[in-house]
Amino acid sequence: MIMKKIFKFYVLPALLVLSASSCQKSFEDLTQNNNVPTSVPASLLLNGVLNNMVDFPDGQDEIWCQYYIYNYNYYGNNQYNFGSGDNYYSTLKNVLAMEQQAQAAGAPAVNPYSALGKFFRAYFFSKMSLEEGDIPMTQALQGLKDLTPKYDTQKAVMTQCLAWLESANSDMASLISSGNTSFSGDIFLNNNLVAWQKVVNAFHIRLLLELSKKAVTDPDMNIPSQFAAIIGDPAKYPLMTSSADNLQYNFVVPSNFYPMNPNNFGQNGSRQNSSQTYIKLLTTFQDPRVYVVAEPARHYVDDLHQSPTAFSSFVGADPGEDLGLMYADAGLQFFSFINRHHYYSTYTGEPSIQIGYPEQEFEIAEGINRGWATGNAETHYVNGIQASWAYYSIPATGSFTAFFYRPGSTDVTNLGNYDTYPINTDWATYYAQPAIKYAGGATGLTQILQQKYLALFRHSGLESYFTYRRTGVPNFTTGPGTGNGQRIAMRFQYPASERTANTANYNAALQSQYSGNDDINGIMWILK
Repeated sequence: MIMKKIFKFYVLPALLVLSASSCQKSFEDLTQNNNVPTSVPASLLLNGVLNNMVDFPDGQDEIWCQYYIYNYNYYGNNQYNFGSGDNYYSTLKNVLAMEQQAQAAGAPAVNPYSALGKFFRAYFFSKMSLEEGDIPMTQALQGLKDLTPKYDTQKAVMTQCLAWLESANSDMASLISSGNTSFSGDIFLNNNLVAWQKVVNAFHIRLLLELSKKAVTDPDMNIPSQFAAIIGDPAKYPLMTSSADNLQYNFVVPSNFYPMNPNNFGQNGSRQNSSQTYIKLLTTFQDPRVYVVAEPARHYVDDLHQSPTAFSSFVGADPGEDLGLMYADAGLQFFSFINRHHYYSTYTGEPSIQIGYPEQEFEIAEGINRGWATGNAETHYVNGIQASWAYYSIPATGSFTAFFYRPGSTDVTNLGNYDTYPINTDWATYYAQPAIKYAGGATGLTQILQQKYLALFRHSGLESYFTYRRTGVPNFTTGPGTGNGQRIAMRFQYPASERTANTANYNAALQSQYSGNDDINGIMWILK
């Protein structure tokens, strides 16, 4: 008995020590969730970044670009009382992680993911700056090393973004030349680095045009010479040659429906009207695109007995109109709805272009018109219009069918619920109009900008707003429905997190730019 007790006395502590050691090891193991990866492959991170950069149609951007506007305050309004701008810092952290994971998997320092990473930096930092002004950049993305990054000036941000695009183009050219182009996770261009190089250079042109005012006021930035270098050396800077090169988001069934589709037709189909800013340009130009994107206002067809294909039957609502008055007029069918056959009858709608060939062509035409480079502005202007027509399947010469929703119908997918009309087209007649045929000079510049605006309907997010803001084309109307003292706001505010977590640098940035106020009517550096 004594021996038995002594045996227990000495063995139990040993077992406890072993047990404690075993428990400690098990605790460490248990703190790691085997169902959650400890690292994410570069391809999956790329996929997430690409999805985060998409500007979808049927959002507030269209309101602010005066394409498509609310007619009833219950659902939304058309005011320019801007709140916070976009915050892409989390996405940019994933860009860094993507680059790190590519190298961890054995990729060399320069690889497709690192080249794309430079493009993403330029894309996201420049977009935040275009919305807000000065932003944290150099000291951003440092994690715990720097939780209160200082703001870089907008000039510094844009200069760095242009440098990133230059470097991305060079890296991609080197990778393509060496055959090191393998990557995956690309939802846009099927992992084609050759196609991505064209996108990089098309975006480079866009960003240079965003800086058009600085071509004169800040000659040290060399905006015209940078533009001329890209346009003048297609071997070094390949550009898009057709709409097949578009960076566009394709909607698919059943995972990603087009925002307007049969499921929400009954709820959404009459909440908004086409905007006068957009529709009036189309009808003034007798442009056949109006038959694809809009429907005739029923008051003019049913009450005044006008032809449904008469351009005068397409009427947009004034974006500045008091919303109460607009609601009453909309109820009387005074305005054109969006074309419900084109936008609501399927789940896939149309591709949403983020950076596209038509835009590129208008921007090349604009740069040449401004004297930044030699070339034929008219050729690129015509290319842009014709590419936009082709996007809507409008032939240069021939005919197509217009579908207009029949009032009182219930099933938007049923072709029997639409009236059909043959529309004849003739490019020569259209282009011969004095308002359309390229005139050169200041008039030609206005023509380029108007046609760019028409081509960007439902595409490229805020690009039409940014273009209006720097050029005044087309004329954005204002009124009681505009809010903001009947003014078009000039910028977005900073994210609220900056005001609370980076207060000193936030206040310093406001003081240096906007007299200490986070003022949506403040004029940022690129607009001076």
